[in-house]
Amino acid sequence: MSSSRTPHPSELNEHHESRPAQAGPQQSGGSYIPAPGPASDRSHSFAYECQEDTDEVSDSLTFVLVHGAWHGGWCWSRLASRLQAKGHKVYTPTLTGLGERSHLLNPNITLNTFVDDVANLIRWEELSNVILVGHSFGGLVISGVADVMPRCIRHLIYLDAFILPNGTSTFDTLPEKMVENMIASAGQSTIPAVPPPPLSALGLHATEDLHFVGNRLTPQPLSVYKSALLLQNPVIGNSRPCSYISCTQPTFRGVDTSREWARQQKDWEFRELESGHSAAITHPDLLSRLLLEIAD
Repeated sequence: MSSSRTPHPSELNEHHESRPAQAGPQQSGGSYIPAPGPASDRSHSFAYECQEDTDEVSDSLTFVLVHGAWHGGWCWSRLASRLQAKGHKVYTPTLTGLGERSHLLNPNITLNTFVDDVANLIRWEELSNVILVGHSFGGLVISGVADVMPRCIRHLIYLDAFILPNGTSTFDTLPEKMVENMIASAGQSTIPAVPPPPLSALGLHATEDLHFVGNRLTPQPLSVYKSALLLQNPVIGNSRPCSYISCTQPTFRGVDTSREWARQQKDWEFRELESGHSAAITHPDLLSRLLLEIAD
């Protein structure tokens, strides 16, 4: 006896078009933009003062790689090893409530919590001239990091990533039925969190990739989809150099709006990569070469 299956939000590329939304510094007109939770105070200042980007030539680059929904810092290991083999520094933070930090899952996690995760890494490690890479949902995070500490950032790279206008939540850009389904699925757990999708929905099919990911995916806090991206400087990237990498084999339709917005920005570099959405896992060699080309 067959039954219809409600598509997972990650399968948007197969089943749904997203609601039209401006993926830039303008308000999208969404109706649900709650105030940030207790963990997301943006008024604090950082004791560490980054040095301004310079034109000094260095053989060693500093990468901070920010993962997407359901993942953790572990998902970058194949890519990180290739960059490190070239003599570069690589940091792969795991966002609060995910991966090995899944025990910290709580209902007060917001986008600003994720921003603080990455900003504090940069602060405590005293990093500067950072090449900040955000994959998928991580694109929202790196936009926030550039907003609070632009002096630390050398270049932002959005890897098949989401870009939201200031003051907009992820739920503002998704079809209403999909939002309802996500809330319903998250409600089945003690702390509301959206369960991970089938690996095939993330473009993972090869046996070695399936074994690598295994059971590492963890539920994504529902609250981060509800919370808005709140920027002090509404310009995405905060006037730092920005690039967008579009994965084309196949394209992930969940980021269609963001991809097309980035393509139209005259001051952004737009590149394509012949891989699926999970390029860091499936095509680490191609991706590492492209990142180094962009960062050069």
